[in-house]
Amino acid sequence: MAKIKVTKVKSSIKKPQNQKRTLEALGLKRIGQVVEHDSTPNILGMINKVKHLVSVEEA
Repeated sequence: MAKIKVTKVKSSIKKPQNQKRTLEALGLKRIGQVVEHDSTPNILGMINKVKHLVSVEEA
């Protein structure tokens, strides 16, 4: 399975609660934090919800 690296690049202050929860579910708490996930439809959908707050690259 392909891996992807997700980096939080913007703050979640003044963002809707569902976007804050999505970031937390991805394991992102601090700006600059990087997490690695499998490239599954579930994860890709979560990333799509907060694409304006994160950057994604293939691992």
